[in-house]
Parts: sequence; C-alpha cells; structure tokens
Amino acid sequence: MSQRLQVLLEEDEFAEIRRIARRHHMTVAEWVRQALRAARREEPTVEPKRKLAAVREAVRGGYPTADIDLMLTEIERGYLGGES
Repeated sequence: MSQRLQVLLEEDEFAEIRRIARRHHMTVAEWVRQALRAARREEPTVEPKRKLAAVREAVRGGYPTADIDLMLTEIERGYLGGES
C-alpha cells in the first residue's frame, strides 16, 4: 500500500528540485522518490556503535597466529594429502 508524504520546502529549494527533475526528464515526485531511495541505500544497516564495538573487541583479542610461511606450508601439505 502506498503512503503519502508531505514535505514543505522553501520556494527556491522547490524550484531547484523542479529544474533538476526536468533535466532528468522526470516528475518532481519521481525525482524525490529516487533521491530518498538512494539516501536509504547509503545508510548503514548496522549502527556505527555496534560496528566499532566489534572492531574494538577484535583488536583486544588474543587470537592464534602463525608465521605465514609455516601456514602456507601446512596448507599445501593438506592439499597434497598429508605428504611432506
């Protein structure tokens, strides 16, 4: 179901939006819908606080690491079926 949205703009703002919409060969309403969709796409899906908390937790962690050459050797050994 569609919903109506009313937005009040100053005359100069509306005139500029109308000019832009005409330039793109669309109605003001369609231009506004597309602008709102684009703005929604750019919004983060997760709150920045949650993302930062995850990064901070990862930095604090003492996760196992290894020498890259040793890791690559072990991986290759796995591909070869355990042969040295």
